[in-house]
Amino acid sequence: MKSIIFDMDGTLINSGADITASVNHVRQTVYNLPEVSVDYVTDAINRDQQNLAMMFYETPRYEPGTQQVFEAHYHEQCVQTVRLYEGIAELLSTLTRHNVHLAVATNAPTQFALRMLGKLNITETFSHVIGSDQVTTPKPNPEMIHTILKRLHHDSQKDFSLMVGDSEKDMEAGRRAGIATAFVTWGFTPQGNGDFTCQRPEDISAIILKQIPDS
Repeated sequence: MKSIIFDMDGTLINSGADITASVNHVRQTVYNLPEVSVDYVTDAINRDQQNLAMMFYETPRYEPGTQQVFEAHYHEQCVQTVRLYEGIAELLSTLTRHNVHLAVATNAPTQFALRMLGKLNITETFSHVIGSDQVTTPKPNPEMIHTILKRLHHDSQKDFSLMVGDSEKDMEAGRRAGIATAFVTWGFTPQGNGDFTCQRPEDISAIILKQIPDS
């Protein structure tokens, strides 16, 4: 069996503008702070061991109600400008034709992941979509990767699975789960360390089809 577990934001989809719009909504309405840029927000999201409350809202911890304000705004905002990265639609089609099992492991709440994937008409491509609300600890903890592998009945002795993402959190989660990792350079973070580095979506299909050739 061949399987790929994708990160979502910054790997499959470009959601940076929508995330930033909702962050800025909270900054302005709750904290009366000036806007921050898309680059600032996407860089912060992919940093490991960061305090996002401090980076986004200049407060040491999220205040009561702040997350609700963000989520209420993001529920509508998350489907406004989201788009697939170039070549992703073709990649998913190729992998599906070759019977590769596809799943999503995202630190976003599942409700938002499903809204965005649905907006882009690719929800049914994935057998499993696991968000942060379905696990105790999100990436870089490997819990959601282990959850997906268990649901796929992954056998480490016979099967090949690949974690694909654009952050060190994705790479660490894959490594700690005991599967191969592929870092993509087109996402929110341009540099990272995986077992493979992919500059184009076609590189991903080349990796997995080479590992276990079709009979």
